[in-house]
Amino acid sequence: MKNLLRVLLFALFITSNLFAQETIKKDTLKTVEVEGSRKSIKKSYSITSNTTLVTSKELLKAACCNLAESFETNPSIDVNFSDALTGTKQIKMLGLTSPYLMITEENIPSVRGASQAYGLSFTPGTWVESIQITKGAGSVVNGYESISGQINTELIKPINNIPFFLNVYGASDSRFELNTHFNKKLSEKWSTSLFVHGNARVAKNDMNNDGFLDNPLAKQVNVLNRYQYYNAEKGWVSFVNFRYMNDKKQTGQIDFDPQKDKGTTYRWGSEINTERMEVSTKVGYIFKDMPFQSIGFQNALNSHNQNSYFGLNRYDIKQNSYYSNLIFNSIISNTMHKFATGLNFTYDQYQEFVNVKDYSRIDNSMGAFFEYTFDNTDNFSVIFGGRIDYHNRLGTFLTPRVHVRYNPWEKAVLRLSAGRGKRAANVFAENQQLFASSRSFDVLNSGEKLYGLKPEIAWNYGLSFGQKFLLFGKSSDISFDFYRTDFQNQAVVDLYQSPQQVLFYNLKGKSFANSMQIDFNYELAKHLNIRTAYKYYDIQTQYISGTFERPLQAKHRFFGNLEFETHILEKGKQWKFDYTFNWLGKQKLPTTQTNPIPDQMPAYSPSFSVMNVQVTRSFSTTFEMYFGGENIGNYQQEKAIVGSENPFGTTFDTSIVYAPVFGQMYYAGLRFKIK
Repeated sequence: MKNLLRVLLFALFITSNLFAQETIKKDTLKTVEVEGSRKSIKKSYSITSNTTLVTSKELLKAACCNLAESFETNPSIDVNFSDALTGTKQIKMLGLTSPYLMITEENIPSVRGASQAYGLSFTPGTWVESIQITKGAGSVVNGYESISGQINTELIKPINNIPFFLNVYGASDSRFELNTHFNKKLSEKWSTSLFVHGNARVAKNDMNNDGFLDNPLAKQVNVLNRYQYYNAEKGWVSFVNFRYMNDKKQTGQIDFDPQKDKGTTYRWGSEINTERMEVSTKVGYIFKDMPFQSIGFQNALNSHNQNSYFGLNRYDIKQNSYYSNLIFNSIISNTMHKFATGLNFTYDQYQEFVNVKDYSRIDNSMGAFFEYTFDNTDNFSVIFGGRIDYHNRLGTFLTPRVHVRYNPWEKAVLRLSAGRGKRAANVFAENQQLFASSRSFDVLNSGEKLYGLKPEIAWNYGLSFGQKFLLFGKSSDISFDFYRTDFQNQAVVDLYQSPQQVLFYNLKGKSFANSMQIDFNYELAKHLNIRTAYKYYDIQTQYISGTFERPLQAKHRFFGNLEFETHILEKGKQWKFDYTFNWLGKQKLPTTQTNPIPDQMPAYSPSFSVMNVQVTRSFSTTFEMYFGGENIGNYQQEKAIVGSENPFGTTFDTSIVYAPVFGQMYYAGLRFKIK
């Protein structure tokens, strides 16, 4: 594998010289570049919600092969591995996993239902223009499901896109990627983009010598065709998107052959095959005589089909969905008083099979919302939002939310928020990593709806403060936030009762999540910046056997990021260096104390740290190379799979993962643009 990486680096070096020489030939005149500096992560002091904007510049600081890997350098999101087999990264905000986040793509719900486990890996990083991360209760405009926050991804717009973009990536874990973007202006008002993505992991790796693949063999083809219409004179803008994705994963024991071993106890293996098709449209109109007034209409139709098995456990799920949102924006009297109102409709048809048991169902909901905003354009703003929804299985319910911003003095902001969220838990789709174990699945309270579970309901309250200032003449800022989530009801996932069992049941008692974060950012010198963050979590749930910490969640985390850029020289030549450090404290582990001693794990994991680094070399404004490493300290979880010697035995479990499994990983790539 090292030889493979050397060949890739050599090829990139030769290619870079060819492009550099070609650039010199085409432009022998010296030019003067106007050098500017723009932050890659932006926090506004004038918007009402606690929102962080992650720009495309920030996404280039790490490999960012897909959306799940786009948060490695951002302290607002915690990134963890969900299991020891699939290499899937799970994100958390305010200590809660992604099902409690509303994840949208251009404000259309995207990762939900059947796509909860792997959906973040279905959006390539090069397609992303920016990401907005909002902590706490989100806007009622986007729905009622948001509890701990919202992540909205904006894709590259055809009207702003360049004619051609190429990204080639290869890594020491045998993962290779190709991204190409083609863009064309069809007419004065129409533009189109074609995004083509492919990735594959072609070699088997077992760095911890447990007989299982550390990462799956995988292939993915992902194509997106976008059309944008823009007529500034008449106030119209619209988007039409067509998308197709096919993703295949194979994992398990090193010698597993699906042609011979599938469905047998000869060797343990797993395959996860997913096919998605999507069509979405957005139409917006700004009234010519009233620019403060607009109307928008969003529609999305998608099909998600996953066929998978984990050893002898079979899990198939197909989801056909339709989403529609009509939004009207205007003012009351003057622009200090704004409002948004509209209607939502959602339809989800599920065909879900756990082994031979059928959990097929239809969910549909219709809702109306109204959101009022007062902004004195100086130091105070408030948003009051509410919606009423009817759901065929959740009934009729209200969702109130409020956000307040106050600037007590210059370059300071104080924010408050509170809101209610409600959702139907998809307990199997959201906990697929547990299928790769010997655990039996038991749903209690079977007299209720939704797998025998009531809907999840939670209140979220938040307080945040931020201040910019000069320290030793250099720009710096500090921020603090505290959020609490109180569950009125929760679909409890109980891993404490027995290592041979997972229980799902309605909450009886208390369940809460307290999250505190302190950030300090400082400009050490020109082009040299440091970002630091400390996070504390207190997350507890009352289980049948008592009140315990949420498993696999560190109470203490520390984040540090150091970035340095050289001056931009003629023709855009530049070096960029980025270093990220993550320290995680001990984590409560699911119980294994009734297992035989060799298959027991301690009550808590050890603390550990992970370091990532990337170096980027720009040879011109159109061509650059990058290379880097993840987990360069080579920390590996000592026992990633419980009972790996007997995968069909009663103690087998691949889901108790608190740290990296693979160890060091190095990568290299190139980016080429035609502007």
